[in-house]
Amino acid sequence: MRSMRLTLLLAFNALMLFKTHGFTDETDRQALLEFKSQVSKDKRVVLSSWNHSFPLCSWKGVTCGRKNKRVSHLELGRLHLGGVISPSIGNLSFLVSLDLYENFFSGTIPQEVGKLFRLEYLDMGINFLKGPIPIGLYNCSRLLNLRLDSNHLGGGVPSKLGSLTKLVQLNLYGNNMRGKLPASLGNLTSLQQLALSHNNLDGEIPSDVAKLTQIWSLQLVANNFSGVFPPAIYNLSSLKLLGIGYNHFSGSLRHDFGILLPNLLSFNMGGNYFTGTIPKTLSNISTLERLGMNENNLTGSIPTFGNVPNLQLLLLHTNSLGSDSSRDFEFLSSLTNCTQLETLGIGRNRLGGDLPISIANLSAKLITLDLGGTLISGSIPHDIGNLINLQKLILDQNTLSGPLPTSLGKLLNLSFEGIIPPSLGNCSHLLELSMGDNKLNGTIPLELMKIQSLLRLDMSGNSFFGSLPQDIGQLQNLGTLSVGNNKLSGKLPQTLGKCLTMETLYLQGNSFYGDIPDLKGLVGVKEVDLSNNNLSGSIPEYLANFSKLEYLNLSLNNFEGKVPMFLNTTTVSVLGNNELCGGIRGFQLKPCLLQAPPVKKKHSSRLKKVVIGVSVSITLLLLLFIASVALIWLRKRKKKKQNNNPTPTLEVFHEKISYGDLRNATNGFSSSNMVGSGSFGTVFKAFLPTEKKVVAVKVLNLQRRGAMKSFMAECESLKDIRHRNLVKLLTACASIDFQGNEFRALIYEFMPNGSLDMWLHPEEVEEIHRPSRTLTLLERLNIAIDVASVLDYLHVHCHEPIAHCDLKPSNVLLDDDLTAHVSDFGLARLLLKFDEDSFFNQLSSAGVRGTIGYAAPEYGMGGQPSIHGDVYSFGVLILEMFTGKRPTNGLFGGNFTLHGYTKSALPERVLDIADESILHIGLRVGFHVVECLTEVLEVGLRCCEESPTNRLATSEVAKELISIRERFFKTRRIARS
Repeated sequence: MRSMRLTLLLAFNALMLFKTHGFTDETDRQALLEFKSQVSKDKRVVLSSWNHSFPLCSWKGVTCGRKNKRVSHLELGRLHLGGVISPSIGNLSFLVSLDLYENFFSGTIPQEVGKLFRLEYLDMGINFLKGPIPIGLYNCSRLLNLRLDSNHLGGGVPSKLGSLTKLVQLNLYGNNMRGKLPASLGNLTSLQQLALSHNNLDGEIPSDVAKLTQIWSLQLVANNFSGVFPPAIYNLSSLKLLGIGYNHFSGSLRHDFGILLPNLLSFNMGGNYFTGTIPKTLSNISTLERLGMNENNLTGSIPTFGNVPNLQLLLLHTNSLGSDSSRDFEFLSSLTNCTQLETLGIGRNRLGGDLPISIANLSAKLITLDLGGTLISGSIPHDIGNLINLQKLILDQNTLSGPLPTSLGKLLNLSFEGIIPPSLGNCSHLLELSMGDNKLNGTIPLELMKIQSLLRLDMSGNSFFGSLPQDIGQLQNLGTLSVGNNKLSGKLPQTLGKCLTMETLYLQGNSFYGDIPDLKGLVGVKEVDLSNNNLSGSIPEYLANFSKLEYLNLSLNNFEGKVPMFLNTTTVSVLGNNELCGGIRGFQLKPCLLQAPPVKKKHSSRLKKVVIGVSVSITLLLLLFIASVALIWLRKRKKKKQNNNPTPTLEVFHEKISYGDLRNATNGFSSSNMVGSGSFGTVFKAFLPTEKKVVAVKVLNLQRRGAMKSFMAECESLKDIRHRNLVKLLTACASIDFQGNEFRALIYEFMPNGSLDMWLHPEEVEEIHRPSRTLTLLERLNIAIDVASVLDYLHVHCHEPIAHCDLKPSNVLLDDDLTAHVSDFGLARLLLKFDEDSFFNQLSSAGVRGTIGYAAPEYGMGGQPSIHGDVYSFGVLILEMFTGKRPTNGLFGGNFTLHGYTKSALPERVLDIADESILHIGLRVGFHVVECLTEVLEVGLRCCEESPTNRLATSEVAKELISIRERFFKTRRIARS
């Protein structure tokens, strides 16, 4: 009887347990289905497994408990889900962990989260949530980790937060929280990490923070906190990471600072109002790796850091340190023990005396050395070239003298950048200004034109833009002007002819256009290089009479007409000007046509009418005849073309190369030489021994449909165009391989820094080819301007407009200086040209597909190729460059595009969508950065308009981007000052 009762009891319990499980399983199922229904419709596909056909515990992101089969973990982080968070989430009563990190949820955090009394881990960071932290959340007394960072949460930090006494991590970084910190934070005695940076919190730090004895990371950066250095922090001896920078703290640090906080790895107090001296006990913190005390009002001497061997970053700039004495730099010798040091900023202080030799013995890993705006005297140490990894050396506004050390030549990563300060124009007795081959940009300051003593001005090999100043003629003593290989444009100033002492004039590799101005007065000139511009008109006759002229390069322009009778073709180059004729035999130009003599005008009015009538009739007949002949000729030519006759396009290349040569140059087209592949072929790196040049060889896959058309389109597009931002097509190969198969290849100049695509998405690139760093905001802006410039050239300034039709990051290549060059014209179309294709097909767009995500929407509906389609692709390119997201990212689908994603975030949330790698490379994110990002992305959006006619013209795009860059320079200077 007893055993029967026991059996019945067990059976009853099992039945009740089954019923309970059956009911609660359904509760969880319905809660999750309701949650799914509130997810953006176009993103629900990610949760496609959430249906009645799959067991609940096998749904994506769902984990159930082993015994009760209730949902215990919901992990949906980084799935790019949108919509709002359903209140039904509160019905998952067995939930222990809820992860919604890095999605696009908006709205508020539902109060029902407070029902999850078992919850230990809650992460809703990096979303678009707003409103205050819900009161119900404080019922979740078991919470260990709470992350709500990078949202738009408002209100204050509630006092009730102190009731979550088991919290180990609390992250409210990057919200809109205001008000003072509650004293109840001191109740969180288990807390190890507290992140409140980038909010609008104010007031003093409560003394109760001293109770957080387990804390090792405290981040309060970029708020409005005030008062003295929080005394409570001195009690937190376990701290490793401490950030209080960019607040309103004042007062001085305790002298025993380093003894009280001996475990610090990183300490940032920059951008406050601290006074007093730097505690010498900082050198007791042997673990210290990063120290930022910049932008305060600190005084006194800089202590030694010989006992801090792992120091990587030391920022002390913009204070009042030093006493203008020779002892101010004694601390430098101690830094030679810091073998990991990468950044040293001590500029804009009162440091004086000669720069010590010991600076050349600093860490070989040093990347940035800022000594600008101090009182340094003497000369630059000769062995400064030992700092072989130096990328930035700032020595401005000092009293240094003597020559620049030759060892600077060892610093291969070092170059000057930024703009030329207009104050340089105050150097009224300057004889020579040479700043070639750097990374300088901006416009040429008009103030330089006032230095009438100047004999030599070399600004070549930089990224200067704008025009050559009209006042250049004021430099009447100028013997050498070199501004070649920049991004200058506009017409050459007429006053250039007033520089009567000119001997050397280098203007090559820019985008100057129009006629050559009157240079008759430059009779003493010896060398002139105007090549690779967009100059036009005729070549002035007087150039042939310059008796001292030893070198004249006019190649790769748009000059036309008869070439003057230069006596020596070895000193003159006119290649790449297809409309030139005549000249001496050595130029190998076509003869000039003789002009018919003018008709005498001694006719009666009646005779004129007769002549006009006959002329019109003859003209009409002639046009009909020409049209008929043209039609027959074009059909015959098309038929010949279909019979695989060699393409006439190749005749424009003067030098051919054989299949065997290319095979040898690429090691048999080995995979180790392969640098990329595209729609119609593979690209190899090759070395041509006869030219002693590395080139890129694109081998066409002729088995691929359309490859031959791509080959011809590329040849046809590139044969007559020249621009510094186009990849140069050197020659082509139309041959037979060793097996008797047709072989086609195009040979380009080699771009050592690969494609823009690999720089934007390095995580997708093999480590051996991965860029060593990320692109800065300014570099991306320069690249965008480069691409806009070349599109403007293709669309407007060519003899016939050209549509590229496949603009995307993989078709933008970067040279040594990260200057952009547009490549791959396999889908390009010459527009408005009366040739066989337009005659028969009216430029049918059937073969124009471009690349998904970049191709204009009208192409998908049968629209013809146009310059407007290129503008759309360029707009997508801009959005990708500055958000870091491809248009084909899994985040996008249906009606939610990269365009919509960007538009919905501007202007308030621009930092939320900006490519994080831009913001994580030492860029101080101020208003100037936010403004620049917003304006650039708005240009991208205006290029991506649905209607082609509403899109910006490329000339407007280039102007706007250049204007944005100028404003960025200006505001950045103000922000730094």
